[in-house]
Amino acid sequence: MLDFAIFAVTFVIILVGAVLYLFPSSRRASGIPGLNPTDEKDGNLQDIVNRGSLHEFLVSLHLRFGSVASFWFGGRPVVSLGSVLQLQQHINPNHSTDSFETMLKSLLGYQSGTGGGATESVIRKKVYESAINNTVEKNFPLVLKLVEELVGKWTSAPEAQHTPLCAHLLGLAMKTVTQLALGETFRDDSEVLSFRKNHDAIWSEIGKGYLDGSLEKSSSRKAHYEKDVSFPVCSALSEMQSVLLSVAKERKAQRKQTVFVDALLQSSLTERQIMEDCMVFTLAGSVITANLCIWALHFLSTSEDVQDKLCQELEQVLGSDPISLDKIPELRYCQQVLNETVRTAKLTPVAARLQEVEGKVDQHVIPKETLVIYALGVVLQDSDTWSTPYRFDPDRFEEESARKSFCLLGFSGNQTCPELRFAYTVATVLLSTLVRQLKLHPLKGQVMEVRSELVSTPKEETWITVSRRKQK
Repeated sequence: MLDFAIFAVTFVIILVGAVLYLFPSSRRASGIPGLNPTDEKDGNLQDIVNRGSLHEFLVSLHLRFGSVASFWFGGRPVVSLGSVLQLQQHINPNHSTDSFETMLKSLLGYQSGTGGGATESVIRKKVYESAINNTVEKNFPLVLKLVEELVGKWTSAPEAQHTPLCAHLLGLAMKTVTQLALGETFRDDSEVLSFRKNHDAIWSEIGKGYLDGSLEKSSSRKAHYEKDVSFPVCSALSEMQSVLLSVAKERKAQRKQTVFVDALLQSSLTERQIMEDCMVFTLAGSVITANLCIWALHFLSTSEDVQDKLCQELEQVLGSDPISLDKIPELRYCQQVLNETVRTAKLTPVAARLQEVEGKVDQHVIPKETLVIYALGVVLQDSDTWSTPYRFDPDRFEEESARKSFCLLGFSGNQTCPELRFAYTVATVLLSTLVRQLKLHPLKGQVMEVRSELVSTPKEETWITVSRRKQK
């Protein structure tokens, strides 16, 4: 579980990095209730660390101060919104770039957009999203093949054998993302393992630095991070960047047009920008896809009724045929299962936007260039929005009001991040292949503990057992 533990601590890290990256000067969010800084230099960072995660900190913040609350990163105020009503009122967030992409790029030292302003940022975002969509369309048979290999492995195993969800599904996600992003080079398992090693090192070292504040406070450590290739994160980042640049150069010479990097090469992006977008997609796509699949199978293993209802839909729509891309929209209950997985697991519990112009929520003024947090983990389990919010119940998404709330939060519709849309496709292929062949069972006595950061992850390996479904 090192991979997930590494990634899970990083949202506070990424958010602090984003604040430092995005704000040239502080702006005071006057009149908004919230916490005073507990430290002149760090603001409320230690309060967040003491709570164990940004999500848990936001839960306590909104419980104390209501649905609009403020706190501090260093000398900079941050406003957090913790209800659907307040999110509906929030006008003028920065929609030119995706919040996930902006924070991840700032952490890696990359520049969002093309460096030429908002218009160029929108163009780059469209190129990125189009490249992902085209790659899925051209490589859907490969996604199905990789899923069938994993399901075949589970089917051939003894029924009493414990199956490690995190290890197997992170492997599936990394194989799928790297092959669809970079091509046949990553059919070699050694290349995937090398990617995974560097992925772990990047999150681990940056996490250590920002979580305890030492990266900002220590000029020597910061210098290592930025320049010294012997420093683990810099070495790993440098190695990954070199691999991505090399792959892009090879693909350009071959003039292939089948995977993500090929689509970027057809655009006007620079070599550096292509490398950066490949880095973001491979890192973010792997983690989001893995965790969506992990939580979906975990929740399904706890509900035989949901499994049977899903199996019934799959058999009605697909019969005994493998899933195809054009059939996915017909799997409405499968979509509900994945929506409820995202909601119950609080898959991405926090998002952030930069306030481009002065805005207002309720009676509160949000100054220009304030970082606005969407406390999605709070909203996703708000009893005013969701009945029995802690229960896994896909049927709730039969209601139009639930679907509208979910869309408003950015989990469906035009504002969905492209990595999540990609993850939904892979997860749908996995469920459609697996559930028609196997029944999932939870491991008795297993207690699930969640680490809610940028992506909610299990704190430890999650196990299930499987049994073969009786064929009709």
